[in-house]
Formats: sequence, C-alpha cells, structure tokens
Amino acid sequence: MNRGFRPRKRLFIALVSLAAVLAAGAAYGLWEIMVPGLAQIHPWLPQVVGWIAFVLILGLFVGVLGIVLAILGFPTMRFFYFWAWHVINLLYPIAVSLGKLMGVSKRRVEQSFIEVSNHLVRRQHIKVPADRLLILTPHCIQLDTCPFKVTRDIHNCRQCGRCGVGRLLAISKKYNVHVAIVTGGTLARQAVKKARPKAILAVACERDLTSGIQDVFPLPVIGVLNERPNGPCFNTCADMGKIEAAVRSLIQE
Repeated sequence: MNRGFRPRKRLFIALVSLAAVLAAGAAYGLWEIMVPGLAQIHPWLPQVVGWIAFVLILGLFVGVLGIVLAILGFPTMRFFYFWAWHVINLLYPIAVSLGKLMGVSKRRVEQSFIEVSNHLVRRQHIKVPADRLLILTPHCIQLDTCPFKVTRDIHNCRQCGRCGVGRLLAISKKYNVHVAIVTGGTLARQAVKKARPKAILAVACERDLTSGIQDVFPLPVIGVLNERPNGPCFNTCADMGKIEAAVRSLIQE
C-alpha cells in the first residue's frame, strides 16, 4: 500500500449515481412491460404500481444527493446520512459491477467507498466515551514468528517493537480504549458484541473494511487501510500516527 496514495471519493460517487440512473431505467422498463397485465387486473393498478416505483426511485436519488451534499460540505440533516447509507448498501454491488465493466478494479472501488464512508462518519462529528471506542485489527498485524498470541488477549504482547501490536497496546492504555485483534469475521463480531462500542476504528484491507463497515451499520466506523509490504494477510503494518489521530477525533475529551 502506497502511503502517498489517496483514494478519490468521486469514483464511488460517480458509480453509485450511474447505478441509480440504471436502476431507475430498469424500473421504468419493467413497469412498461407490466402495464397491460396490471390493467387487466384493475384499471388503477398501473398508476398505483407506477407511483410506488417512482417513490422508490426518488428515494435512491435522494440518498445519492445526500451523499453528494455531504461530500461537498453542505450541512445536511441526520436523516439524510442514515438514508444515504441504505442507498449505498443497496447500490454497492451494482457500482462494483459497473466499475468492472469500465475497467476499474474492485480494489479501487473499495478504496473509494472507504473514503466516502469515512467522510460521512466524520461529517457527523461523532464523539464517544473512550471506553466505548473499539480498535479492531486483523491478526496479520502481529509478527508471524511471535510466540505470544494476542488474538484472545492483546495484553499478552511483550511490546518488543518488532510489529504494530505493541503500539496498539500503548494507544489502548494511553486513551483507555478497547483493542481487539481477530482472526476473522466471527471473532470480529464476538469482539464487537463483547465491547458494545458506540464507534469502531477498523484497520484492515479493502475487502475486509468494506464488508465490515456494511455488516455493523448503523454503528459508525472509521476505516484505516493497512499496509502490506509482504503481501496480503502476512506481517502487515498500519500507520499508527493515523490511528492515534483517529482515536483522538472520536473520543470525548
């Protein structure tokens, strides 16, 4: 992962907007096909179904508009954030497929999605008690040859400085926040259930961050992409300065 690279939010916004347009076109085409059959059932049925479809499609565009306004810095009501997230989750698979058709890798779409997600969370100016913030990271952040396994208890770390676990433990003690290092989605869900956080700071690859952010919605998540100098899922790293800054931005003073 290149430290100087910054994903562009506009990529995901463009793909989601296009997905909404295509969904609207598909809904209209389906309605046109259904009109004769609906009219045979009842003369008013085509209009009723048409208005229902119109309201649903309008809802999609309102959600996309809410995202765009938030990205541009306009003040928006909390409802728009909540609705925007529903729209994102609904249109995300279509956006990924559209990106693939246009030659945009899924990884780039995921990176852009994470940037949009982080921006929406930050725009809400969320502040939580320190003991209700959970830092969640995958086990590959620990040196693979370390005999002191920390997936059940991070305090097993000896803070030797050879990997990022010691720094995470230091941040945990400094700010009194929870840290969990997990081996997969099941343990991640267990960690969330145990800590009962009001916000999560997640460190992972694009795929895991994207799926995790969607899984825990509406719980706010700030995602930090890990660095993989040795390849995926093996002795990964994380920008501890970025993690600590995110912790400070989320906890109440």
